[in-house]
Amino acid sequence: MQAIRLKLEEYIRNYLDLWDFYGVIRVVRKGEVLFEDAYGYANIAFGIKNDLHSRFSIASVSKQFTAFAIMLLHDKKWLDIDQPAQRYLPAELKIDEAITVHHLLSHTSGLYNFYDFENDFFAGYNRMDYSRSDFFRRYILKKPTKPPGTAYDYNNSNYHLLAWMIEQVSGEKYEDFIRNHLFGPLDMENSDVDDGCKPIRNRSCNYSKDFDAIVKSPYYNEKFSIGAGAIVSNGDDLYKWYACLRDRRLLSPQAYARFFKVNQNHYCYGLEHRHEHGTDKYSHGGDHLGIAAYVRYDFDEDSCILILSNNEAINQYRLGHAISDILHRVDVEAPAKHEEVPLDESKLQAYCGTYLKDKIEVELIQGKLYFTRFAGNLHIEIYPVGEGRFARRHSDQIHPYRIAENEKGQMTFFGFSKEDSGTPGK
Repeated sequence: MQAIRLKLEEYIRNYLDLWDFYGVIRVVRKGEVLFEDAYGYANIAFGIKNDLHSRFSIASVSKQFTAFAIMLLHDKKWLDIDQPAQRYLPAELKIDEAITVHHLLSHTSGLYNFYDFENDFFAGYNRMDYSRSDFFRRYILKKPTKPPGTAYDYNNSNYHLLAWMIEQVSGEKYEDFIRNHLFGPLDMENSDVDDGCKPIRNRSCNYSKDFDAIVKSPYYNEKFSIGAGAIVSNGDDLYKWYACLRDRRLLSPQAYARFFKVNQNHYCYGLEHRHEHGTDKYSHGGDHLGIAAYVRYDFDEDSCILILSNNEAINQYRLGHAISDILHRVDVEAPAKHEEVPLDESKLQAYCGTYLKDKIEVELIQGKLYFTRFAGNLHIEIYPVGEGRFARRHSDQIHPYRIAENEKGQMTFFGFSKEDSGTPGK
């Protein structure tokens, strides 16, 4: 075990030498902490550094808690996950009757997915005052794009609906149900559901990069994350949660069997499944503005990997996978950045332009190329790493961006071309 501990320390040290990570990493195996440390700032303005007890937003890692709460209600026979979801939703939030609770849990509902560049949800609607009914009518109450059960499509709408279902069936607010039936019984005193208003003690602030400066991450109203995100927790509590799943607490064996059953695209309920190194592994990541979270559970070998971050410097998936490989004595490549391929300004200029107004723009500023977001309020430096391929300067990116000419000779980025005012595929 000491050899594994030393390899973990070496790899994580070398990886973090490349990136300005803020957060906490914890690796536990058979109850023994093999690695844990805290990095960077919880609050720059007050000079407060992260420590092992800091609390972080965990974004979509929250989904497993929503799914588990639904299984608690299923265990109590307050709902049946194989029945139409609309039976358990308020009258004003009805959806297609063919969509079951299971379809929502497994991301196979076929509901319209509004999490793309074209919609005005991000950096627009989600900064507004929250209205559940307006949110539902505007972004969720649309004709399904596929028949339920036919295709996997990761969609936060599914988990918003599940949260509202929990409220309807239980008579409790979502945050109260999670606290009373999950956090409380498991003694997870450092976990909470963020509503965007209440102060949360010891919670780390989220940071992004604008040019090469550290800035507060753009504002969004956390109420719009209900069910799909919004949970705040720390390493201590998330290990308690791991132990609950490992020891099969709170749910019946039948409910656990359904919770961990693998559906389309390796997705269970709020967790992804992979069979690697001869064992079953369950994981989930969380990405949002200033958030990079990752959990990985191996119940057979009793190991738990937790990565929590309040900035966007690392790729938590790459780091988490490497840690898992090291635990299984698999050789991993030394951490490295994408090698830069210098281009002169005239060639860089060819990539500049507006691909989707106020959302996807590329600018050349003082000889550097920037992917500009949020109506020009956030500038992400990108650098060339190959023909038409660009990587972020200040954050680890597995797959570089692709900016290239289409068959019509138009420069395209994310499927949008400069000349067509943002119509994909033109």
